[in-house]
Amino acid sequence: AEIDQFNPKEHPLDKVELTLMDKWILSRLNSLIREVDGDLNEYKIFEASRAMTDFVDDLSNWYVRRSRERFWGKGMAGDKEAAFATLYHILETMSRLTAPFTPFMAESMYRNLVCSIDKDAPISVHMTDFPVCDERYINTELEQHMRDLLEVVVLGRSCRSESGLKVRQPLSRMIVSGATLPQDLCALAEDELNVKDAVFTDDTTAFMTYQLKPQMRTLGKKYGKLVPAIGAYLKEVEGNSFMAQLKADGKVSFTVDGSEVVLEMDDVLVDTAEKDGFVSSGDNNLTVVLDTNLTPELVEEGFVREIISKVQTMRKEANFNVTDRIRVYYDGNAKIAEILAANDIKGDVLAVEVVADKGGELSKEWNINGEKVTLGVARV
Repeated sequence: AEIDQFNPKEHPLDKVELTLMDKWILSRLNSLIREVDGDLNEYKIFEASRAMTDFVDDLSNWYVRRSRERFWGKGMAGDKEAAFATLYHILETMSRLTAPFTPFMAESMYRNLVCSIDKDAPISVHMTDFPVCDERYINTELEQHMRDLLEVVVLGRSCRSESGLKVRQPLSRMIVSGATLPQDLCALAEDELNVKDAVFTDDTTAFMTYQLKPQMRTLGKKYGKLVPAIGAYLKEVEGNSFMAQLKADGKVSFTVDGSEVVLEMDDVLVDTAEKDGFVSSGDNNLTVVLDTNLTPELVEEGFVREIISKVQTMRKEANFNVTDRIRVYYDGNAKIAEILAANDIKGDVLAVEVVADKGGELSKEWNINGEKVTLGVARV
């Protein structure tokens, strides 16, 4: 904002074109104001402070992080103007909302945000009015959809962690069971988890199966010595079809050692298991499955993202300014050279040129997905 000389007085919130993310965080803010005001009226200090803590977590780790590209956009219009205006409004409001809890920090925020640009403003945050909820901004349906999205993202990250695949490695799709999201939020989920397509379905049989075991507590009384044979049968049966029949009819009948066996839901211990090439994670009724099968195109895109990440790291280590234009050097690996020749990374790292040679103010050897390469960066 300082680089762009942003003046919030020239960009009032009611004059900018809000995006979906802006509308969501403003809805969260006004719901928070209503909640904190109600809690304080009933002297629920802990509840009010916890609500503000949760909001700041959403603001920092979701809204601001997801808006990075908007903050770095060119000019001062559209998405960028809305992002700056929204964030300023939230920080100014939070300085007043938190004033009874963290008086000195709130005062510092207020003087920095308000007094620095408005000479007619009250000289202290403690001389301002406490925030009032603006019901026009509250959209409970959007807030619920975003909560669902965040839960999908958490489960998707868990799948990533279990599979050992970094988030920078693109995947073809994720399958979600137990929730649906509007199309614009689907795009957010796809980008956050770096998948090409999000599929919502209640049928996960193509990606998951069930592992079945006998429930000794109930079957021991019913079938006694047949229990080991029942266990062997359940181990070999096709889990999806067995569970489909069990859910539809409430029971499944079959013959073991010449005896008829009838199993109900309470007679079976059920665990889910992924089929090869898929990883799943679930919580309550929500399940997220990632397709971890990698095509050559996905592997190459993963390399590109890793290279960009390494160059960005080197920019920081070399103490370059965020606006500095650079020249990138690479040397010592034919595969990386081929990938860089086929993919343009200049815009992602503010480079004017990518050179196949040794050089740079800072040069380092990296191991990128098993490929060793020397990268260098230099200011232009």
